[in-house]
Amino acid sequence: MRPDRVLRWFVTPFFGQERSYWRAVTACFLVASTFWLLNALNKTYTTRITYPLAWRYDESRFIPLQPLPREVPVNVTGRGWKLLRRQLMLDVKPAELTLSTPAATRYLTARAIRPALQQAMEGLQFNYLLSDTLWVELDRRISRRLPLGLSPAADGAALPYDARFEPASVEFRGPASKVNQLPNPYPVHLPQAPAGSSTGDIRVPIGGPDLVQTNVQDVRVRLLRRPVVTMPVEVVPELLDAPEGQQYQFSPSTVRVQLQFFPEDTASFRREQVRVQLHYGQFTNQDSSLQPFLAEKPARARGYLVLTRGVQVHAVEKQ
Repeated sequence: MRPDRVLRWFVTPFFGQERSYWRAVTACFLVASTFWLLNALNKTYTTRITYPLAWRYDESRFIPLQPLPREVPVNVTGRGWKLLRRQLMLDVKPAELTLSTPAATRYLTARAIRPALQQAMEGLQFNYLLSDTLWVELDRRISRRLPLGLSPAADGAALPYDARFEPASVEFRGPASKVNQLPNPYPVHLPQAPAGSSTGDIRVPIGGPDLVQTNVQDVRVRLLRRPVVTMPVEVVPELLDAPEGQQYQFSPSTVRVQLQFFPEDTASFRREQVRVQLHYGQFTNQDSSLQPFLAEKPARARGYLVLTRGVQVHAVEKQ
């Protein structure tokens, strides 16, 4: 029999029927679908799902450096009704994971996670975790108050201003690893056009690294024009990460650095307060030389410039 005749034979009874006929056909399909769905939900399945987690730790003393995992992939066995509730998040109890020593804990193994999942999964049989380790990273939450100072220009040069800040210091709150690394005094960066006159007041945002909060969002800065004294210094660089057992020569042998101070700060300057370093192997210049960087400078320096662009390093025999 030809395919078109088979198709015509199948659809012919549906043409010319009244509306009540179609309502009855639709009702039959709905009833059949409902019975099929109920029957399917009553069966038991083994499948992969993601289960929600709730973390318990002292949030007043510790802070996550990375977002904690909010769910974990697991393999479970359960009836279709329970699995459907989990997918729709209807009355699902998260698994509670307690961190007794948050700063010292870097991960939780499947063995530590399993009891919390078994206790939380009502009506589901927990089989195993698809990921055997959950990585966490928390740090102590601390606060630190720092005085403010005017930041140098983008190229390191000092700005010819003295600054009065209101408030004079700012409290920083956040992870200890980040708060303890903040410079003292904390640099305040001026906008590109700082002020129309030397007696003008401007408001400048404080900013700060991620996860670190401040007790104020911005400060008022009063700029006073001041003369700046430039002092050139030549420093023998330090070579870092070089292979042991060899001696090295530098060309040039010293690095020229330019420091800038307010006049009253020059008296306390000492050359040993300046340290310049080179990273062995990090050839950043076209002539295969190392770019020097300022590792340490006087606290009262208002700006600096490293004038030597590159230093060539040569290995020599030990004498």
